[in-house]
Amino acid sequence: MNNADFWKSINEVIADGFTSEGLQKLDHYAELFINGRLVYKRFSPFEQHGCAAGGTTHVVASLLAGAETAPDRDAAPDGNDFKRELQRGAQQADRIERWARAVGCWTERIDDSLPKMLGDQIAEGGEAVVYDHGATLVKAIGLDYFIQPLLALDRISLHNAYFPETTLTVLGFGRTADGDFKVIVEQPFIEGLHMTDEEIAEYMSKMGFGLINPRNWTYATPEIYLSDMHDENVLRSSTGTVFVVDCDIRINTPDLRAGGTRTLTTEVEIT
Repeated sequence: MNNADFWKSINEVIADGFTSEGLQKLDHYAELFINGRLVYKRFSPFEQHGCAAGGTTHVVASLLAGAETAPDRDAAPDGNDFKRELQRGAQQADRIERWARAVGCWTERIDDSLPKMLGDQIAEGGEAVVYDHGATLVKAIGLDYFIQPLLALDRISLHNAYFPETTLTVLGFGRTADGDFKVIVEQPFIEGLHMTDEEIAEYMSKMGFGLINPRNWTYATPEIYLSDMHDENVLRSSTGTVFVVDCDIRINTPDLRAGGTRTLTTEVEIT
């Protein structure tokens, strides 16, 4: 099966309304992805493993969001094409929602439902609401920073690849009472000491990242853009292990203006 045939197959599953046969096909593709037989050229092998670490739900949603044969770099916001970016994001969210409803991982009125299931929220940031779930945290992540679900799902894949100690597992999806699309994830609860900016910079340097902008704690390599690496998001345990619990991590494309050299693609190869 070549790239065009694969995406044709995915789009047929979507067009058919996620029948039981179509859902089985998606699960089969996810299994191939996790086993490394379906190579998603958007990622390096190391990053694809990070996507797989997010669970089958994450893998299927990533494939559904990427169900376009044209590279999604064409939809990147450039000041003149923001409406198209919003439309593409809405289309991706819609197909994920229809699939999530079909498999039972969709939550209605998430801002009302999660507190009833988990209790009161313990934190709220620019993109996520966080709930205590004992040994883990449950986060409802929005699209404010990304617009496209595909890019938000990329962020989870990359986080898991580069910071596996705090792996994000995708539990499902939902919308708030206002209709805002959310990705529901689970993450280990980490206790530790806050690190200074200097300590974080040293840690990032050892990982090969250079400091790009200290005002928003942004680091980068030609491959990866990484920001929000401040003391509330980076902790050190009593044994010295560093845990990155939250960050804005992206494939570093030239439009991010951080020395990036990569292009986004949705090309696949089945071996």
